[in-house]
Amino acid sequence: MNNALPKKSEAYTYGDYCHWEDDRRWELINGVPYLMSPGPNRIHQGLLGKLHLQFAAYLENKTCEVYLAPFDIRLPEKGEADEYVTTVVQPDLMVYCDLSKLDEKGGRGAPDLLIEILSPSTTIRDQRVKLDLYERHGVREYWVVHPNDRLVYVYLLKEDGRYPKPQVYSAEDKLPVAILPDLEIDLARVFPVERKE
Repeated sequence: MNNALPKKSEAYTYGDYCHWEDDRRWELINGVPYLMSPGPNRIHQGLLGKLHLQFAAYLENKTCEVYLAPFDIRLPEKGEADEYVTTVVQPDLMVYCDLSKLDEKGGRGAPDLLIEILSPSTTIRDQRVKLDLYERHGVREYWVVHPNDRLVYVYLLKEDGRYPKPQVYSAEDKLPVAILPDLEIDLARVFPVERKE
């Protein structure tokens, strides 16, 4: 952990997080801080922008809302007050259909859909730690975007509260959004065109 944060023997909380005098972006997962710097690269941001455009266009004048990082999502374990919440994440893109979970601070409780775009510093965390976290908190649909492979892994929560093996979509596919049955994301419009040498 970075020395810029005050040392603490017990788990960090959202109350601590709100008072850090550090202008870098952090996430808290089960009380452990994770630095999100350096910032995302150009390809990451391009993918995020193109995904957001398709979601935002579809959701205009509808009841669900889409948001981009940085956007704090507090994930309480047992309904504890915000200051005691030990998990605060900033996924790349999220869709909330239960607007009662939104407040001026961001979101409190699981969104219906989350998207993480892999970068070298977050690959293990997004594919293991966050996969388990989002499953435990009941995120209905979780996408992991692999920029280098031009693939999207889609995890859909089953009735037993578990994610089975993901469905995998490539850059040529139209990806159906399970929580928004009338929407398909055209991945050919998301992934950059491969240039021939």
